[in-house]
Amino acid sequence: MLAGLMFKRMLSDKYGFPRGRRPRSGSVRGFRTGDIVRATVLARKKAGTYLGRVAVRSSGSFNIRTGSGTIQGIGHRRSRIVQRADGYAYAATPSTTSKGAAFIPGVNAGVSARNF
Repeated sequence: MLAGLMFKRMLSDKYGFPRGRRPRSGSVRGFRTGDIVRATVLARKKAGTYLGRVAVRSSGSFNIRTGSGTIQGIGHRRSRIVQRADGYAYAATPSTTSKGAAFIPGVNAGVSARNF
């Protein structure tokens, strides 16, 4: 496959001509796609606190992908960066075991775990 056809950087019209332009900057208002953010929205129908991966838009608002779905149109003013994007995908998983097994990764349900 040709290298130019593998990654499409901008939209095209029905005749194949470019429509719009590609984004000129990798970051918008200090945020980059892939950053982990915590957004606190105080009013309206999207009120709440969200923690997830951000997808930036050039307008300054962006989408946050959380464990329960995607929240669209969150403003940059309501968000704080928790961790910068580093190429890895992180997930916050709650601990299902009790006692000391939660501190030792890879131990199955407390088997051979010491009681701390």
